[in-house]
Amino acid sequence: MATNDNCCTLVPYFKVHDGKLADFKALCERFMAKTGEEEKCLFYGFSFDGDQAHCREGYEDAAGVLAHLENVGPLLEEALAIAELSRLEVHGPEAELQQLREPLAALGPQFFTLEYGFRR
Repeated sequence: MATNDNCCTLVPYFKVHDGKLADFKALCERFMAKTGEEEKCLFYGFSFDGDQAHCREGYEDAAGVLAHLENVGPLLEEALAIAELSRLEVHGPEAELQQLREPLAALGPQFFTLEYGFRR
């Protein structure tokens, strides 16, 4: 079964520096407000396990991912001053991933190609 779903998901994990969890959570509020303005964002949210944070985010396509990164670029810089990006996965169909490989290379992501699936 193939898929015709162009959805791309970013799966970043952050290790928040000691004593900076409240500051990171305050940034999450700002990330939420900025991302809420994006037309191609399908879902977005933060979850936590102690000092580890995960951002659950999905976009209609690669263009939505790129628009998001441009929109939140300054906030991401602030976040990376108080947390380490410990892992970044990018999931989507190969045609969409091809559009993301070069622009995201500096972040060192692992790319997962969506081959089977559906979205309602």
